Amino acid sequence: MSLSRPSPTHRQVYRRDASAPNTLTLTTEPLPGLGATELPPHSLLIRLHAIALNYRDINILRGTNPWATLATGIPCSDAAGTVIAAGSGVTRFSVGDRVSPILDQASVTGREQSREWLGGEVDGVLATHVVFDEEKVVRIPEGLTFAEASVLPCAGVTAWSALAVGGEVGSGKVVLVQGTGGVSLLVLKLALAAGCRVIVTSSSDEKLEKVRRIAGRYADLVETINYKTNPKWEEEAVRLNGGKGVDIVIENGGTSSLLQSIAATAKRGIVSQVGYLGKQDAKDLEGLISALIDKTVTLRGINVGSRLEFEALNQIVSASRMRFEDLIDKTFAFEEAEEAFGYLKSQKHVGKVVIEIRLEVVEQT
Repeated sequence: MSLSRPSPTHRQVYRRDASAPNTLTLTTEPLPGLGATELPPHSLLIRLHAIALNYRDINILRGTNPWATLATGIPCSDAAGTVIAAGSGVTRFSVGDRVSPILDQASVTGREQSREWLGGEVDGVLATHVVFDEEKVVRIPEGLTFAEASVLPCAGVTAWSALAVGGEVGSGKVVLVQGTGGVSLLVLKLALAAGCRVIVTSSSDEKLEKVRRIAGRYADLVETINYKTNPKWEEEAVRLNGGKGVDIVIENGGTSSLLQSIAATAKRGIVSQVGYLGKQDAKDLEGLISALIDKTVTLRGINVGSRLEFEALNQIVSASRMRFEDLIDKTFAFEEAEEAFGYLKSQKHVGKVVIEIRLEVVEQT
């Protein structure tokens, strides 16, 4: 399925400016990996339609990410697009297929011992076109728009891994999620679809009301807690669950909230650590070991997930005909990328911020 010369040969792309934190530079550059006449045998040339932002992208841009990153790398990890050319040895995909790259390019099965996160250790996807090996790409679920599909590679797979990879989620379970960002709302969607009750915390009553609207016909399965007006939210969570802790906590604050999350969990419950959005201070962890032992809690780190787990999530999404348009808070044009990052930094959003690439932008390359 190779083409004699893939078209286009160049792309528009944003890169971080190593000399100026919080700065993006838009350039036109040759597409990576192209030989003189064709794509590498197992590579796909993908025209991107939508790119979803994560708070991780903000941390990397301002230089506060705890892991190594490319100094002038391309930001962002989550995207959806169309295969427009395929190398001669490609067998998993065809031209015209709708696809997303996996976030951790080193994690196909989940047993790999290294990591290559898009937008961090390797170049990301904030571009009009990208080239990926066919083993590091998945088909997007039928029925989703490109914008909806773009929210799945990080937030969706993280939510799935935090809830379901070990078979923990099921009807009647109670799940607590912190905040109203992308991972939290994907957990909400997946947990409600599985018949769980969900408790959501936020500092904003307005955001919590939006959560109830997103829950829709499942709103009676959702409880909310404003942790600003109720700082002992872990006690409120136990009260809302009839005096018993919850089954699963999706923990994204880090040291500032971990002990409260354990306190909110039932004996033999699970705390899935998916992020570190709060202020990190080791002093906040005093008493951690005794709390874990006392509650017999399983504390596990969630590092997104593998390609196989992404494909399992997509099967569930397709089978249930799940939609995610209500999780997209705001969309921006490709040329408005810096504004999109600024909006994400403002933390005014509920759900996901998405950048869409119009055809006229692609035709300019």
